[in-house]
Amino acid sequence: MTDYHSQIETEAARLAALAGDLSVPVPTCPGWTMAELITHVGQTHRWTVHMLRNRVQERLWSRQVPSGLAEGQSGDAAWLAAGAAELLEVLRETDPAMEVWTWGPDKRASWWPRRMLFELVVHRADAELALGADPEIPAGTAIDGVEEFLHNLPSAAWVTKSLAELGAEGATIHLHAGDADGEWTITQGPAGKIEWARGHAKGDVAVRGPVSDLLLLLYGRRSPDALTVHGDRALLDRWLSAAAF
Repeated sequence: MTDYHSQIETEAARLAALAGDLSVPVPTCPGWTMAELITHVGQTHRWTVHMLRNRVQERLWSRQVPSGLAEGQSGDAAWLAAGAAELLEVLRETDPAMEVWTWGPDKRASWWPRRMLFELVVHRADAELALGADPEIPAGTAIDGVEEFLHNLPSAAWVTKSLAELGAEGATIHLHAGDADGEWTITQGPAGKIEWARGHAKGDVAVRGPVSDLLLLLYGRRSPDALTVHGDRALLDRWLSAAAF
């Protein structure tokens, strides 16, 4: 079983270490500075704590949960670290089989640690890119991240609506990791839903590159120009734009 708890602890510490100058713009999150990025991540941690501690069974969004910040105040590294520590405490003490609301397909507490890890991984990459660093994501983590993204995507109603407007039912996108054992084919289904499968296949468009770049590509943090693309590039661009979380 993947040890999400220790990975969350590591990623939270890495992000907190980047939260020095909170006025730095974050280009991959247009309109945000580092302050907004840190506040968003820390609020997401507090939301998760609330959901699990209270066994919430109905939709409740993060903005509805108290942040512990004064109105108009932004989070900082210490506030982020405190929220991450509380998150880890709750994740470790919660029965993974407990029923709880999620926006994904799995309505159990076990959904949350994996989601919180990749929330951190992607936003840590945002912070590093904002500071001019090239994000490094271990191959095994990136493979899991690609599959977590694809697993949850059909349940993201705000995304499937955009995908439905593409008019590309039946179109296929193949992702091929060049540095790890990872290949996936995404098939655009009806009403914006998708199906995906592991393994080698041909697609209307194929993308090959390091698996960490494939993960960042799916999240809109890496341009297709940084990878090798074969086939219908216009389809890829439209799909990525519609599928971005």
